[in-house]
Amino acid sequence: MKYAVVMAAGKGTRMQSDLPKVLYPILGRPMIEYVLDAVTQAGIDKIIVVVGYRSDLVRESLAHRSGLLFAEQTEQLGTGHAVMACGDMLRDHSGSVLVVAGDCPMIQADSIQKLFTAYLPPVADRPACILGTIYKDNPTGLGRIVRDSAGEFQAIVEEKDASPEQKLITEVNMSYYLFHTPDLLEVLTHLQTNNAQKEYYLTDSPGMLRAQGKRVLALPILKPVESLGINTVAEAELAERAMGETSTMPTA
Repeated sequence: MKYAVVMAAGKGTRMQSDLPKVLYPILGRPMIEYVLDAVTQAGIDKIIVVVGYRSDLVRESLAHRSGLLFAEQTEQLGTGHAVMACGDMLRDHSGSVLVVAGDCPMIQADSIQKLFTAYLPPVADRPACILGTIYKDNPTGLGRIVRDSAGEFQAIVEEKDASPEQKLITEVNMSYYLFHTPDLLEVLTHLQTNNAQKEYYLTDSPGMLRAQGKRVLALPILKPVESLGINTVAEAELAERAMGETSTMPTA
């Protein structure tokens, strides 16, 4: 059985709206709807939506979708903390879990499917974590994918914590994660807040798993359209234009 966690607890202060960020409309639909469409089309069996800011409004907006589960992030303490809120729902799951952000409406179902395909070698070689990455000419604001001399994944370093050399890296994290669930739950217990934001970064988890000797893959499989993040009204308008120009976007 395939699980997914969709992080949807944030406020989105730069969107000039009192709406939860994931409800900001893109082409007349809350942006999280596109994420849920893609996750569903990728064949996910169980979807957990992590809510926080104005959680009742998010639940109400998604009430027409059957089968969703909701987890409450009572404090906004970072992406790692958001996934911690799903712990009880994931405890008995021994398979894979996709973790994605609810504010990435450009997400593509076939990119998700590629992550699941990479997860399916014999159990002895099965990765603890797979990241979907992309190369971006202007990576400002995004976590950099740090690799070792052999080209193997080493860590994700957030821009605020990156050295000048690391900021030159153009391969970036777009918050597409596929974890082996028991490995995810174990590593979440070790997350710390010793970073610039004083938050629990989910982005620390892949590097910590690798440091434990577990297999972690960073695969630059995402499409150019998936490099469009939305943190401002201007970026939302850019996404709308991109959606109008492509026929590959998930539909309701």
